[in-house]
Amino acid sequence: MNTNLEKINHPEVKYGKTGVLIVNLGTPDSTSWWDIRKYLKEFLSDRRVIETNPILWWVILNFIILNLRPHKTARAYKKIWMKETNESPLRFYTRNQSEKLIQKFSSNQNIHVDYAMRYGNPSIRSKMKLMKEQGCEKLIILPLYPQYAAATTATVCDEVYRNLMTMRWQPSLQIIPHYESEPLYIGALANSIENHLKTIDWIPDVILSSYHGIPQKYFDKGDPYQCYCHKTNRLLIEKFGTKIPIELSFQSRFGPASWLRPYTDKTLERLAKEGKKNILIICPGFSSDCVETLEEIEMEGQETFREHGGQNFSMVPCLNDSNDHINLLEYLIKKHIV
Repeated sequence: MNTNLEKINHPEVKYGKTGVLIVNLGTPDSTSWWDIRKYLKEFLSDRRVIETNPILWWVILNFIILNLRPHKTARAYKKIWMKETNESPLRFYTRNQSEKLIQKFSSNQNIHVDYAMRYGNPSIRSKMKLMKEQGCEKLIILPLYPQYAAATTATVCDEVYRNLMTMRWQPSLQIIPHYESEPLYIGALANSIENHLKTIDWIPDVILSSYHGIPQKYFDKGDPYQCYCHKTNRLLIEKFGTKIPIELSFQSRFGPASWLRPYTDKTLERLAKEGKKNILIICPGFSSDCVETLEEIEMEGQETFREHGGQNFSMVPCLNDSNDHINLLEYLIKKHIV
């Protein structure tokens, strides 16, 4: 009897690596009408982002919004588009974050760091596929949203899980949770304010801390986002001190429904009318500068403030690819590497 075992010709499988994927919201590929429309369609088709009757929303989205809104959105992106590299600031800074993190982990050849966008390119799907091909048996996902919300962090998780469902050999998975109260994060925000104050020759009457809003009904249904924003703001006040008052507001509301209050634009109007002539604004919920910070706040917000009597206005840049931010991201990742 032949006792020799037949050789099994199994396809080559790479293994032994850990993939770290940082994920930001997303960006259109260009400022063209079609690229903006494609991006908006993917973003606004997400049931986590728009929680309404799906049939009614499909009609509104495809026959009204996607025919009208791309023009307005394209104008906003054109104001802040980085012509030298032909990309949005959000993609520029997110890529820089991943490249600096690659350097942080360069001594460990078994760790692969990359970045993806929840909407647009590079997609989560393409980067998960690439990491699998590179032999990543373990995936660590870092959504770049300090404060958890279903429309941000949870939708990243949804997309990761959807792609895992298509894999025959699934990697193990860890998703780094929200970090709204992480001391390194709070310290980085306070340092960014202190550093920016050195660049201006006036003293702010108020520092306005502006977070992206969500519809009020999402909070009423149990979304904890508003609580996390207030927690970050309280800790920032404790860290920075009381020498300049810090107020909180919410920006970027969309549609006729009620959103989290107070609204940033209305707060800027109120502060100017109350005689506050000097305003410094920071956007702690954004990990990278983007159209919501550079166009909506630094341009439109400044115009609103000055139209109602304000004088000096300045915006603290997001943490972007600063050393404080990279050290924070490295710390969060290392806690999940075993």
